[in-house]
Amino acid sequence: MGLNKKSVNDINVKGKRVLVRCDFNVPLKDGEITDETRIKAALPTIQKLMDDGGKVILCSHLGKVKNGPNEGESLAPVAKRLSEKLGKPVNFVADYNVTGEAATAAVAAMNEGDVVLLQNTRFRGKEETKNGEEFSKELADLCDVYVCDAFGSSHRAHASVAGVTDVVRAKGGECAVGYLMQKEIDFLGNAVENPVRPFVAILGGAKVADKLNVIANLLEKCDTLIIGGGMAYTFLKAKGYEIGASLVDDEKLDYCKEMMDKAEKLGKKLLLPVDTTIASAFPSPIDAEIEVSVVGADAIPADMMGLDIGTKTAEMYADAVKSAKTVVWNGPMGVFENPILAKGTIAVAKSLAETDATTIIGGGDSAAAVNQLGFADKMSHISTGGGASLEFLEGKELPGVAAADDK
Repeated sequence: MGLNKKSVNDINVKGKRVLVRCDFNVPLKDGEITDETRIKAALPTIQKLMDDGGKVILCSHLGKVKNGPNEGESLAPVAKRLSEKLGKPVNFVADYNVTGEAATAAVAAMNEGDVVLLQNTRFRGKEETKNGEEFSKELADLCDVYVCDAFGSSHRAHASVAGVTDVVRAKGGECAVGYLMQKEIDFLGNAVENPVRPFVAILGGAKVADKLNVIANLLEKCDTLIIGGGMAYTFLKAKGYEIGASLVDDEKLDYCKEMMDKAEKLGKKLLLPVDTTIASAFPSPIDAEIEVSVVGADAIPADMMGLDIGTKTAEMYADAVKSAKTVVWNGPMGVFENPILAKGTIAVAKSLAETDATTIIGGGDSAAAVNQLGFADKMSHISTGGGASLEFLEGKELPGVAAADDK
């Protein structure tokens, strides 16, 4: 996987039109942004390009856009917030065509340091289909240089992520990554490709099926692999344990046996829960008060289900992290949205917060958990991509990363 990419520090943008693919997929409620984390994360790259005299054209998707373009998924609120953050007006092109005459005119009128925001890229329909080729060309026509800073979308070979780069390059332009993408490559990419050892990987979440390739890839790379969350019960059943009514993926039992054998052959530690927190049913609503007890991982009663790792397991996992130099964590240890079932996830987060190791949180639910539990500022890096970070951990080449020029 080529990780040595040109960044915004390696290109000269003075007087040039720079198209920046951002991740402005922010949550909206009644037209107001409820969490501006992604906007803040994009500012350093935008500011750098403005300061260097670039004409900065921003694009992003927002939402799923299932029923065609609509004002509820317009990027207008993002333009407003960006103007406040940058201290200068951001010219928003509201045209649902994204790259039509209005966009061409807005770009033509730009001075150095100006910022234009195009409408939601998903308003153009499916970016990854044949329609994407035309869209790629139109996006490239608007710019001289392309910068990808949307790690959360970098696993998709869409027009605004990867397609545009071929056209920009064909006309002699450069394609680079922004600061946010560079950080993801430095932390996530290098953790998997060139980790400082001992390297401990922690995987949680509900299903084994979601993490098949991640488990196989990380077993090759790490020294210790820790399994928690709902998928641990499939491993425990594969060991011959009684797991009661716990979540299980029966089709993946042989796979789990294979992975345990693989760990043994490779001389890697594969840690599974030794005890578990059980209840008679899944909490409904998810944060409802619930009666729980802790039993050995091989002693779950037939009518009970495991919903979090137990206290001995939490201690064992925390202990495994103490001597690590690199830790990657993806997926909670239990139903962390419930305070009673968050103890395992809190214990793991706490152990990461207290270690001197480089600690990398692989997006999605684990990112939500460390943010929600108040440990975010103690982590070396929290990934901004859910699906993208998983594919990085699988060792897959991400189209958005691969599409940038090598140094």
